[in-house]
Amino acid sequence: MSTYFGTPPIETDRLILRKFELSDAQTVFDHWLSDERVSDNRISPAHQTVSETIERVTKIVSEYKSEEFCYWAITLKESGELIGEIDLYDFDQATDNCQVGYSLGFQWWNQGYGTEALRAVLEIGFRHMNLHKISASHNTGNPASGRIMSKAGMLQEGIIRDMIRNAKNQYKDCAIYGILQEDYLKKNANAQTYILNFI
Repeated sequence: MSTYFGTPPIETDRLILRKFELSDAQTVFDHWLSDERVSDNRISPAHQTVSETIERVTKIVSEYKSEEFCYWAITLKESGELIGEIDLYDFDQATDNCQVGYSLGFQWWNQGYGTEALRAVLEIGFRHMNLHKISASHNTGNPASGRIMSKAGMLQEGIIRDMIRNAKNQYKDCAIYGILQEDYLKKNANAQTYILNFI
């Protein structure tokens, strides 16, 4: 049976994962939600106004009262700069399975931050929350996201045709990745933890 902690702060080598705050909205808008290079890999369109982002961040903050809500802001440890988001969602109580999703601002792509954040969240999910399986997907036009999943230990399980329709009304095939708790624990039995602090 899974155990839920809500959204506790997590520290890794280069990152701090924390709860979003209402004051983050302008940065979220500037760094990724208004950027079409990022939104092309999301289902929802790029935000046109910061008021859209304020509404979204307000909704996220309001959900933190639930212990089953796991939604982190990804920040750089050295500067505190907010660079992205990562969350666990769609918890299935019958199977203890869930999904993970993430977005990073374009400026921070290809620097290993996505992999570092994903590894930390997988560790929380399997070692502390006792989840059975964590799955993720990316549209096949975004192979860089698949590399993040692979580097974090997830395996591609297949491709679903026309799984999503983006804001431009285009259907996209998606690659599905997953990792089981037992495989994660075997692979990382003697590995150094990705998390420096989990409070």
